[in-house]
Amino acid sequence: MDVEPDRLIASVLRIAPPEPPCRPIHLTAACSKVSSGRYKVTRSKNKPLTYEQANPPHYLFVRKGFNSFNTSNLKDGVRPSESAMEDMFIRKFISGTWHNMFLSEVIIKRQLNMIRISGIVVRNILPRKMYFLIGYTEEMLTNWLQCPVKLELQTTDSREDVVFKYI
Repeated sequence: MDVEPDRLIASVLRIAPPEPPCRPIHLTAACSKVSSGRYKVTRSKNKPLTYEQANPPHYLFVRKGFNSFNTSNLKDGVRPSESAMEDMFIRKFISGTWHNMFLSEVIIKRQLNMIRISGIVVRNILPRKMYFLIGYTEEMLTNWLQCPVKLELQTTDSREDVVFKYI
């Protein structure tokens, strides 16, 4: 009997034989519009942007820098995923502790065993409470991350001091 096994099984079970794989071709136009990392322009042009937010992503390290400085992502670096998770944890902790007080991005610098956190903060609470928040944040992060953490903050009177332009 010169019948292929697939055809024999298909005729017995009354199913269609498998079709050869086809490779469809897509004829859509290339969409090279880059919209990630850019802010949408509002109708009334009243959305404030800081200097870092005003620059598009392709100006990274031309006009602005990274928000995390560490060398663990280099080749043969130690703890790359742990550093990224710790950076995310630090940002979430600071946004919860310093609620609506950070006017700029949270900048995290890792130098040897020390983590330095910097940013611009608005002066809308008493200095005594500000010093408490600085000490509390440094102590809690030092205990959780098992390395010294230092906050380097700049303060400003109003939110309009850090606005670079409106879109």
